[in-house]
This record gives sequence, structure tokens and C-alpha cells, in this order.
Amino acid sequence: MVTELVSNARRHAGGVTGFDVFSRDGLFTVAVSDRSMRSPYLRPQAPRLPGGFGWRLVKTLAPGTFIRFHRGGKTVIAPLPTLPLEA
Repeated sequence: MVTELVSNARRHAGGVTGFDVFSRDGLFTVAVSDRSMRSPYLRPQAPRLPGGFGWRLVKTLAPGTFIRFHRGGKTVIAPLPTLPLEA
């Protein structure tokens, strides 16, 4: 998921302008910023055509993913629940 967010920012959104990972309150969160004001979107599935699966993969792995727009672009924030460690 991290590589999808970073590669999508590089390929479609003018490059990565920020990257952060942190863990808090049972969530591991990845945040990737870029220069674009365009939202990612789900493309129709077309198995015979290259690409078009990155945003679907991100939303499948981290359904709570959301976007914050700010001056100079946006930040895609993907929270993932952490699993409790077994003793």
C-alpha cells in the first residue's frame, strides 16, 4: 500500500511533497502528500489494460483512507488497524 501511494503521487500528482507514518490509538497510519488537487478515483476494472488498480488496492487494504486538501496539493491518509501482540 505504501508503494502504491508513493508511486501514484509520483506518476499522477506531480511528485511526493511529504511522507509520514505514525502509530496511535490502535492505528498505523501512512500519509503521502503531493502537488495535485485532483482526487484519486476508481477506474473501471479492465484486466487486459495495464494500471488502474492502485487506488482500488489502497481502498481495499485501508477502507478508511481519506484525503485532505491544502495549499499546494493534497495529503492521502491511510489508517490501518494494528493487531494486538500475543503474549
